[in-house]
Amino acid sequence: MVQDLYILMITAGVVSLLFKLLKQPVVLGYIVAGVLVGPYVFGKTLVDPHNVEAWGNIGVLFVLFCIGLEFRIKNLIASGKVAAIGALTIIGGMMLLGFGVGQWAEMDMLNSLFLAGMLCMSSTTIVMKAVDEAGLSKERFVKGATSILIIEDVVAVVLMVLLSSIAIKHQFEGVELLKKVGVLAITLVVWFIVGILIIPTLLRKVKKYLNDETLIILSLGLCLGMVLTAEEAGFSSALGAFVMGTILAETVESHRIEHLMTPLKNVFAAIFFVSVGMMINPGNLVEYWPSILLICAVIIIGMILFGTLGCWWGGETMRDAMQTGFSFVQIGEFSFIIAGLGGTLGVLHPAIYPIIVAASVVTTFLTPYIMKASVPCYNFLYKHASERFKAKLDAREAAVAAAEQASRAEENGPSVADKVQHAVRKTFITKRVVNLFIKNMSENDKKE
Repeated sequence: MVQDLYILMITAGVVSLLFKLLKQPVVLGYIVAGVLVGPYVFGKTLVDPHNVEAWGNIGVLFVLFCIGLEFRIKNLIASGKVAAIGALTIIGGMMLLGFGVGQWAEMDMLNSLFLAGMLCMSSTTIVMKAVDEAGLSKERFVKGATSILIIEDVVAVVLMVLLSSIAIKHQFEGVELLKKVGVLAITLVVWFIVGILIIPTLLRKVKKYLNDETLIILSLGLCLGMVLTAEEAGFSSALGAFVMGTILAETVESHRIEHLMTPLKNVFAAIFFVSVGMMINPGNLVEYWPSILLICAVIIIGMILFGTLGCWWGGETMRDAMQTGFSFVQIGEFSFIIAGLGGTLGVLHPAIYPIIVAASVVTTFLTPYIMKASVPCYNFLYKHASERFKAKLDAREAAVAAAEQASRAEENGPSVADKVQHAVRKTFITKRVVNLFIKNMSENDKKE
């Protein structure tokens, strides 16, 4: 096991360093490292695939836990309309497009649904890295884009649960699916409210005793506890990790936990992407290259179109909407997870996995260049637009600027955890006051 980990880390480190020197995303380096240590390049695998799979599964949990830590309900509510309409437009549009491609390729309904699920999620990790490396992290569109990615991550976790349910029963039952969604929604709300009422208060009480070591151990313990709870409730372990991350995101220690978790997440996320690369057969890429190009075109065109339209309909400026749409032109970790889920359940066609991974590699490679094209494309659109449409674009720009200035005064308000706790306490106190009032009135009536 130690030898396997040594080979993985050395190979991933050297290859990712090479990709860094070439100014390419390190995620691509991890996938290439997986191809090199896998069974297809040298005729035999250099590591035990079972060990890598186990570490990769742990990596998925840590990645989703850290994504949950970045989930700020307060920020999501602030983005509100843009986040909701943008995410629903992208997810709905790309799922219809992906399902249509699957049906056109004569796949069965289940494989078409899995393909639709793989194509509707942009990669949070890749988008954020690309934005940061391009020096755009302070741009206005990033806030809305981040909120959309958060909603996509939530939907992806829910989608994994639903696809598992459909795959196990091998049939699509509308009523059964609605029941499953309802149970899932109620469970999430209960978990979140109970967690918000207990965990932030607990961390405040013991804050002075929490050094970095104790805090990271406690956080991981809570994460794994929620993972087990989710599995016992019949949901995926990924859902439990994500939920605990969102709960801890509302605590006073959220940024500290996120900082402490980052190195651990990076290590296991690297192993996860290496495990993805190990499943790639270079020979299959040559065989399926027309399908790979088709999927890449669907992802790039679909994401630009639905991302731009969704953000524009949600109230963003056309410039911000296009920057968002042009930055979402890739698929990533959740596509691999959904593909792996389909493979584990034995329902996914063997050709889909290498096609999806190859499409992810190509679109990830192209993301920085497509992002840079967003502003020139907007300038071209504005220059050739009619006077009426220009006036509409200018009016939206003024409205968004005014709304942004007004919202800055509200940024330092109470957290969602404080609001939930206050609401519960207020409700409880109100009930006690009413009960005491009724009791006193009854006693007075008896005396009279």
